Amino acid sequence: MTMTGDEHARALTGPWWWPRRRSAVFDGALALASALECGAEGIGFARDAGIPVWAGVLFGAVAGVVLLVRRKWPVAVVLVAIAVTPAQMGFLLGIVGLYTLAAAEVPRRVIGALAGMSLLGTAVVTFVRVRQDMARGDLTLGDWFVPFAAVATALGLTAPPVLLGLYVGARRRLMESLRERADSLERELQLLAERAEERAEWARGEERTRIAREMHDVVAHRVSLMVVHAAALQAVARKDPEKAVRNAALVGDMGRQALTELREMLGVLRAGESGQVAGRGAVGVPLAAVGAAAAAAASRVAEEVGEGPCLSELDELVGQSAAAGMAVELSVQGEARSYAAEVEQTAYRVVQEALTNVHKHAAGAKTHVRLAHRVSEIAMQVENEPPVEPGSASAAGLPSGGNGLLGMRERVLALGGVFVSGPTDAGGFRVSAVIPAA
Repeated sequence: MTMTGDEHARALTGPWWWPRRRSAVFDGALALASALECGAEGIGFARDAGIPVWAGVLFGAVAGVVLLVRRKWPVAVVLVAIAVTPAQMGFLLGIVGLYTLAAAEVPRRVIGALAGMSLLGTAVVTFVRVRQDMARGDLTLGDWFVPFAAVATALGLTAPPVLLGLYVGARRRLMESLRERADSLERELQLLAERAEERAEWARGEERTRIAREMHDVVAHRVSLMVVHAAALQAVARKDPEKAVRNAALVGDMGRQALTELREMLGVLRAGESGQVAGRGAVGVPLAAVGAAAAAAASRVAEEVGEGPCLSELDELVGQSAAAGMAVELSVQGEARSYAAEVEQTAYRVVQEALTNVHKHAAGAKTHVRLAHRVSEIAMQVENEPPVEPGSASAAGLPSGGNGLLGMRERVLALGGVFVSGPTDAGGFRVSAVIPAA
């Protein structure tokens, strides 16, 4: 089981330069064993050198306890081991020191130089000692044994700890690299999750705004016409029964159209809501999938609702307003052609909302609807004159939420177009929009 970089850093709780307490205890035990070994070997060194025994034991104990700092200063430990090699002491000190040096973050040339010095020193000391033993008659082998013993002893005490240390050091560096990669991957995944959550929130906001615009356009226009016709029906119910019947039929038709469009939208919303509930109930779904799911839901809503109204339905739209008593004229310039669905829908909605505003705020005012097909764009303008009776602007009692112009502007700007609205010098109101054809 591997640890990440943060977990590994929290695990470093040892004193001084030790990563863990157990490492300090282990090095203390090694230093004690080395001091005992060197102290025991110091007795023979003192006899050969002609110094007091206690001095040889003290010298060996001091040299052996240097192993306590092997993790902090491995080069110093190896140098001490090389220095006491002629005294034939410090075998544990030399083996552990070479292993620690090879496993530490030390340049390879330094490791090679110190290992070579240790190899050469061990070979020379062994050569001299074996030759002296043969001269005293302790060994009766041939002369070939002297260099063989020197080389074998030197390689046996130098090569294994160095090779093992190099392997352990390489493995340790690999583990550190894997920890760093794991930390980097974890940070990247966290960043991706945050960005996915932001994209999902943005997609939900965009979808809510789009649905609000659609429902506003459908409800505001249809209901506004229904209110106007209902007011006219109330006014002519007794004077002109035939006209009252026609107005009642128009109110019924518009109410049915509004209900149909609302049912379609609410049906799609219910389907999308059930899918979102199922998604929230799933376990283990990555956060990165939320943005894609929201975008797919938006796309599905658009497909199920349909492409929406188009410019060919402008005549019917204007006819509905005319039937409600508005004096409205439609003029088309240029050769009519088909556009992208979102372009035609946006142009239709701009005209629809502008006519709805005339019903709300300038009832009875003469209105001009102009549509121009240009080479690379389509332009539309809805302009109404001042109402005939200044006090009749809100006679029908139509409420206004103030979102109509904002919704039109958002639609047009989303397609890279230009939207301008404001009062005219004559006292009326004008709504103009230009939408790129592409």
